[in-house]
Amino acid sequence: MPLILHGMGTAVPTQRLSQAEAVQVARRINAESPEQERLMSRIYQRTKVLTRGSVLLENDGLNGTSTTKDRLSFYGSESPGTAQRMHGYNTHAGGLSLEAATKALSDGDISSGAITHLITVSCTGFHSPGIDLFLIEKLDLSPSVQRTHIGFMGCHAALNGLRVAHAFAEMDPKAVVLVCAVELCSLHMAYGWHPEKVVANALFADGAAAVVASSDPSLSDQSLVLRRSGSTVIPDSADLMQWEIGDHGFAMGLSPLVPETVGAALLPWLRDWLKDQSIDLEAVTSWAVHPGGPRILSTCAEVLSLDPGLLHESRGILQDHGNMSSATILFILDRLRRRSTPGPCLALAFGPGLSAEVALFDFE
Repeated sequence: MPLILHGMGTAVPTQRLSQAEAVQVARRINAESPEQERLMSRIYQRTKVLTRGSVLLENDGLNGTSTTKDRLSFYGSESPGTAQRMHGYNTHAGGLSLEAATKALSDGDISSGAITHLITVSCTGFHSPGIDLFLIEKLDLSPSVQRTHIGFMGCHAALNGLRVAHAFAEMDPKAVVLVCAVELCSLHMAYGWHPEKVVANALFADGAAAVVASSDPSLSDQSLVLRRSGSTVIPDSADLMQWEIGDHGFAMGLSPLVPETVGAALLPWLRDWLKDQSIDLEAVTSWAVHPGGPRILSTCAEVLSLDPGLLHESRGILQDHGNMSSATILFILDRLRRRSTPGPCLALAFGPGLSAEVALFDFE
């Protein structure tokens, strides 16, 4: 039984940083020598991220700075503690989630009262009551809505959320599921000169995305349909990507070996998985590849022999918004859907493990 995505919605902070402004921030909080200051421009240019949203540019940031007077001073001279960063998450995650979810409901022309299941996805913050309770209150969902939270799974977690939604829809044909992914990566900017963390700072940004889905085609005329999903863990790669809670936020460990490690394992696994779905790799006509960074995209294109144009939307989202962790893949799928891109469509995303998630969609 397929999962029909009736409506989708995305949200980003209203305030944004240009690449040049992001470099200025990085020079202040990361560089410890003039040589490192000079390196920052090259590091940020290589990410291909031209603009990104940050909730810290709204209101007073983490450190009480007036961003109307100096919009780049939201990071002070000392690294904020984890409690302070989580306060920022509590303050801002709900609003972005609500905006994305409201758009998804409107896009699918589905009332909030129809929602039977709520799945929230995030790896950049924790608090309880969480964004699930916030959405129930603000959207006026039923108090009996069934809640599931998918936490700390990283960039591929929205595909995990869709898999759970698919299972609910298969189990109960009357289920109408709201999936909402929200990530505030800018809360966890690392201070000091740690090359892997500096690269992570340069890539990540804030955003939220939501989907309303069910197995009932009569609910809407939307055409994005999830057929199958799958997973794999690449052996002996657990130390290449890590996301750990520390005293000064959540720390990203991102080895430069990630693209080549993913590339070596991707083709044989994907061919076998598609064979089980009775589809040849060459039959896939559109791709939603999570842009963990430009090297991930170029590696996927190379090992899968993809025309570079097939990753246009993935590159576009990275350029316009940065890597918004779990929300990013839904941004890409939304663009493909709105541009009536032909299917079948394959979504790919990667995360700590190293692990990979795949989902097969049709545009009908």
